[in-house]
Amino acid sequence: MRRRTLAASLGAAAAAAALVPQAAQAKTSTRCQDAYIWRNAVVNGGGWVPGIVFNETEPDLIYARTDIGGLYRWQQEPQTWKPLLDWIGQDRWGWTGVVSVATDPVETGRVYAAVGTYTNDWDPNNGAVLYSDDYGETWGAAELPFKQGGNMPGRGMGERLAVNPSDNAQVYLGTPSGNGLWRSVDHGRTWAEVAGFPNPGNFVVTPGDPYNGDNQGVVWIEFDQAGRIFVGVADPDDPLYVSADRGATWQPVPGAAEALGTADGNRTIPKQAAVDHDNGHLFIVTSWDPGPYNGPPATGRGGSIQRLALATGEWTDVTPAYDPLGAIPGFGGLTVDRHRPGTLMAATENHWYPDEVLFRSTDSGATWQTSFDYVWDADWSWPPARTDRFTLDATGSEWLTFGKTDDGPAYAIKHGWMIDALAIDPHDSDRIMWIGGTVWGTEQLTAWDAQGPLVGWDEAAGRQVALPVEPFDVGVRVEGIEETAVQDIAALGGTLVSAMGDLGGFVQTDLDRAGVMIRHPNWTSGRSLDFAGLHPDIVVGTGDVEGDTDGHVGVSLDRGATWRTTLRLDGVAGGANAGTVAVSADGTRIVWSPGNGTTAPVYSTDFGQAWTPVDGLPAGALVRSDRVDPERLYAFASGAFYASTDGGRTFAATGAAGLPAEGPVEFRAVPGRPGHLWLTGGETGGAYGMWRSVDGGATWRRVADFEEADAVGFGRARTRQGYPTIYASAKATGVQGIWRSTDEGRSWQRINDDAHQWGWTGKAITGDPDVYGRVYIATNGRGLIYGDIAD
Repeated sequence: MRRRTLAASLGAAAAAAALVPQAAQAKTSTRCQDAYIWRNAVVNGGGWVPGIVFNETEPDLIYARTDIGGLYRWQQEPQTWKPLLDWIGQDRWGWTGVVSVATDPVETGRVYAAVGTYTNDWDPNNGAVLYSDDYGETWGAAELPFKQGGNMPGRGMGERLAVNPSDNAQVYLGTPSGNGLWRSVDHGRTWAEVAGFPNPGNFVVTPGDPYNGDNQGVVWIEFDQAGRIFVGVADPDDPLYVSADRGATWQPVPGAAEALGTADGNRTIPKQAAVDHDNGHLFIVTSWDPGPYNGPPATGRGGSIQRLALATGEWTDVTPAYDPLGAIPGFGGLTVDRHRPGTLMAATENHWYPDEVLFRSTDSGATWQTSFDYVWDADWSWPPARTDRFTLDATGSEWLTFGKTDDGPAYAIKHGWMIDALAIDPHDSDRIMWIGGTVWGTEQLTAWDAQGPLVGWDEAAGRQVALPVEPFDVGVRVEGIEETAVQDIAALGGTLVSAMGDLGGFVQTDLDRAGVMIRHPNWTSGRSLDFAGLHPDIVVGTGDVEGDTDGHVGVSLDRGATWRTTLRLDGVAGGANAGTVAVSADGTRIVWSPGNGTTAPVYSTDFGQAWTPVDGLPAGALVRSDRVDPERLYAFASGAFYASTDGGRTFAATGAAGLPAEGPVEFRAVPGRPGHLWLTGGETGGAYGMWRSVDGGATWRRVADFEEADAVGFGRARTRQGYPTIYASAKATGVQGIWRSTDEGRSWQRINDDAHQWGWTGKAITGDPDVYGRVYIATNGRGLIYGDIAD
């Protein structure tokens, strides 16, 4: 009965389609009749912030750089961050990776960003230095003849950009890949290599590896009050240079190799540096790995803290003698207090368990205190108790527990990991910010110094005791930074479900709050989502998993409020094998196509408690469901389109020709329209664009308006009986944008503008079934963007 009804409806749809004007006659306009307001569906952070930089002369001027999500400026009054690089479009998506930022201490409106995401072939473009004279409100770009690595190993080192405070027209840039030290003498407008600089670095984590095989290069630049320029280089045998003549000539600093190039026999490089001008000290932290993912080396310490007396050239090893967790794995962030000479802090990178250690010294590194300590009983039995100098308040970002609870010394919410960004406000000794799963911050930092030691010894009991301290408060300071890499979106009407890289995903009923993280199943990264078109309470998703317990597929029967796990499929290991999933319109059948490239798709009639092989589909096929007919599901693989008319048990190729055979492809089914499908994708130089079908994929017609298209989705129609509004991330007449059609594709309007492009937006897009005009956009590092008509 359903198949006969479907055939009749598809035939009627095909007849109606004949009345639709041919695609070539459609119109596109880069101006929309409706003004749009753009916001983020709030997660609060969700990515990594490798650097936080305070301006030395203007209070409350702070920049935060991200590895794939652009640059932000702190707004003191609302206590939030403002994104500054949303104007970067898809053709330059790599510029959203910010490897360094410099804020001018003389003309404080000037700011510079070194951009480029990968130094390998993952990013097709070279890097650039962006320059602004108005605090990042508008930008110019000086393109470079090489790539930069905002998301490469070592991205937390630096800063690689530095403004000369004695001549602020001079800006220096340390580069990776053997490109040396570069300099601009015109406020970043033009750049040239510093010809006399002798060492481009040579430290490589894993030679020959496409990600870890790059030369870390020239790492950071610092200036002392005498006008000398110090440059750190990723070369354990020759790690530090100085120039006393404005960069004309350079000399290696005596003793630097012995101080900076080794720690307990492990070769190390200088990761960060800071100058204490009042005491005449240059502090440098080193590590055996550039980070940010490293743990400790196989044996011994992984790094040190060294102090160079600028007046005498004397080196002193001021590495903390005590770490509650044993040998120091290496160091990440380093910062000095400009108002309290001799005060500095550093962070380990990475202990991983149970937490990272922040060190603080008030005597130029002679002695140190730790942010927490163990308290052992008389028998030294495991686990020890733990005592801390501060408490973490994750209000607004409760997901930072990642679904865990405190377990002995391992707190559910941690001080952090990969702590490369660590910065004391140069205008306020009480304020500090650091990265650690989020941006943590406090305005009570100096309370640390009044606390004294954390642990004492009880002679009578013969054991350690926690000494009384009044902990100070540390809270989330990440509001406004949205850096998730969104993989898929399901808009149910009043509920938004997202699949996200590194975080699994979220279920939100309030777009201004982070919502609930999907943790059961325990997805390390969410990959695919679907919902039953006739019963949208039923939601399914896939994600990468670790271990051998949870299956890749998750099922919710209550709009994402709770989730159940599914059977792990034999032959599909954990990790990045999630693939795609579809659920029939009535919610009774699930089709899952694993992503391991070898396991053929399967279906389930009991919400994933058992799986049966699908007949007729190749491994890795992209699967989707019809939004109206429960018996019909669809798939695509290698240029061939497939359809099922028995609820996903069997599929057959439709024989449709002309669809993309190479490149990423996406297709979606239209709500309320059985058999209506829109497909996007392909590859430059081949078939690439948008196609539509009104007969369940049997035939397709190209939408000629778009020379390229990457994602398509649907939302509430403009009129009660109208066709659902279509949204697309696509390129028309050479203009990449977010496009909307309210008349079944007869005409299109670009609804974003050049100030709102967000880098790459081709992963997923959808409208809202309840709110006309609302569109949700998946970005790769700027979170989940949504737009509403302004009025």
